[in-house]
Amino acid sequence: MLELTDVQIGSWVASFVLPMFRVAALLTAMPLFGSTMIPRRIRLYFSFAVTVVIAPALPPMPAVNALDLHALLLCAEQIVIGALMGLAIHMLFQVFVIAGQMVATQMGMSFASMIDPVNGVNVATLSQFFNMLVALLFLSMNGHLVVFEVLVESFTTLPVGDGLMTGQFWDLANRLSWVLGSAVLLVLPAITSLLVVNIALGVMTRAAPQLNIFSVGMPITIVAGMVILWISMADLLNQYQVLATDALQWLRDLIRAR
Repeated sequence: MLELTDVQIGSWVASFVLPMFRVAALLTAMPLFGSTMIPRRIRLYFSFAVTVVIAPALPPMPAVNALDLHALLLCAEQIVIGALMGLAIHMLFQVFVIAGQMVATQMGMSFASMIDPVNGVNVATLSQFFNMLVALLFLSMNGHLVVFEVLVESFTTLPVGDGLMTGQFWDLANRLSWVLGSAVLLVLPAITSLLVVNIALGVMTRAAPQLNIFSVGMPITIVAGMVILWISMADLLNQYQVLATDALQWLRDLIRAR
């Protein structure tokens, strides 16, 4: 008759349940996989499948009692780590969303908005276009595979029970300024060009007051913005590579990977 002790059962449960909390938190906070368009049951099944695949390659987990307070604290720790890792990738997408909102506001297309099916919020159409474009670039350049690789490595560099350092939370606050600064640099040529167009329209209005600037200026601004955006799209891939490299490097720094 096979007899199992509490220690053996605890080690088996911990070797699967604790990694699954980190994986599920990452997939929930990460763009694309954490979309509201994907049902919760599908996300749970996918987290279960990823955990089954990576569990044999993970280091030994601490044996815990499932009904112990220490086990609940370890589960909460894994959720925080996974959520921070997913947030690091989410910031990359938000750079392009904010950039699209800036250009849409400058060219007078901020009124053209739609419901983002991923996040369930109302965003500018141009922001949604940038969001879908960066999603395609992220998947085509195997960014999701890099995230899963860093996830597996995180169990070695940041093992279960090691905890998070306060500096990592302060670094997260600094990354918020990186998001805004990167978005401004991304669309700075387009914003500057549209500013010149608006100044020219202001001079035209001053020189010819009888000109209806509202009926003439808005179409000119929208058309000029579309042309400028079309020209600036030629260098979007190079800018995405720089921002994606920076975001993935911060993801590795977050888990203290070398």
